[in-house]
Amino acid sequence: MILWFTLIAVAVAALGGVLCVVLGLVGRRPSDLSVGVLALLELLLIAQVVIAIVAPFAGNPPSGSLLEYWVYLVSAVLLPPAGVVWALIERSRWSTVIMGVAALAVAVMVWRMQVIWTIQGM
Repeated sequence: MILWFTLIAVAVAALGGVLCVVLGLVGRRPSDLSVGVLALLELLLIAQVVIAIVAPFAGNPPSGSLLEYWVYLVSAVLLPPAGVVWALIERSRWSTVIMGVAALAVAVMVWRMQVIWTIQGM
């Protein structure tokens, strides 16, 4: 993994998650802003999939379990769309909070993927 890309993804996920939670707690329903944050996060995660495929061929293999890494990555890729689908079905202030919680979970998962890729021994 690439450290600067990981830091950007974690920052976007954390800031977007906090934004969505705050918007939901003040009573805002899902909007272009809250859904757009998760769409941006999803684009970063798709780029992470490409990076994870290319990195071993470029001489940057993971130091930890590749299976564990991919389980985290696939799960993280599925969370933002699931949160948006929930928000579009329910359309209440709590669905905005759910999108925020999903984004915060992705922030933790992306950091864990960085640890698996770079720090964890075999």
